[in-house]
Amino acid sequence: MIIRNALMSDFENISTVFEHAKKYMRENGNMKQWADGYPYPETIRKDIDEGICYVCEVEKAIVGVFTLFDGPDPCYERIIGEQWLNDKPYGVIHRIAVAHNRGGVASKCIEFCEKRYDNLRIDTHEDNKPMRNFLTKRGFIERGIIFLENGEERIAFHKVVR
Repeated sequence: MIIRNALMSDFENISTVFEHAKKYMRENGNMKQWADGYPYPETIRKDIDEGICYVCEVEKAIVGVFTLFDGPDPCYERIIGEQWLNDKPYGVIHRIAVAHNRGGVASKCIEFCEKRYDNLRIDTHEDNKPMRNFLTKRGFIERGIIFLENGEERIAFHKVVR
């Protein structure tokens, strides 16, 4: 598997991966997350333009996508519940998605991120039980509730890599 920066020419394939992820969410009881057309095309294009969108390729097919960037993330400034594990610099993972029937891709995404940051933060919807379980298995610790720009709540996770 190759993980590389996304190109604008990847846009359609990235959108297809997101559609697979949305379908998987619905099949697993997560009816609310990404239900309004999110990730929006302009969000995907902006991530690509900023060089923070990454794709996972297997035999030139895009099988995963995620966004990774340097914190701080304004949404993580206020947390209810436990506090962050530390106040050190961190990487932020957003919009991680895997194509249908592609086991192990999400783990490769996390491994990629772990090589670049000593601390990682990520959040997910309360109803996204598969992602919550995955993050826990990968060593992330649930810390509390954060709020998106639109006011929606998300469950926040933090991992100290080293």
